[in-house]
Amino acid sequence: MKDLVWDKILSVGVDEIDDDHRKLIHIFNILNHSVIKGESPEYLAAALEELINCTVWHFSHEERLMLKYRYPEIEEHKAEHRELIESAKELQQKILESDKTVADKHIEFLERWLTEHILTADGRLGSFLSLAM
Repeated sequence: MKDLVWDKILSVGVDEIDDDHRKLIHIFNILNHSVIKGESPEYLAAALEELINCTVWHFSHEERLMLKYRYPEIEEHKAEHRELIESAKELQQKILESDKTVADKHIEFLERWLTEHILTADGRLGSFLSLAM
């Protein structure tokens, strides 16, 4: 699987959110490379844990901005955040329970998970914050 590459299309127009997204993409790429190289299950689990933890932090960061600027879609956006984290943790649990490594299908799921959220919900948030800040 190819690396995710930061591109203008992924920019939401708010530097601090874009910086977070760049970091998440970087961690995703670390995980992706680890799968390709056949790293140990323990290392893959650690890389996935880092991606989840950074995502949780990032979502808290976005939610703070939503509160500060009174984002009208805050509840829907927060619900999406919860669903995304639950999905990632379920995937992590499946991998740990079955003692399997991260497969290409898992990487594809995580890639869609990350990019679709940035391109949709975060794009709307970025448009709102660009005007409100």
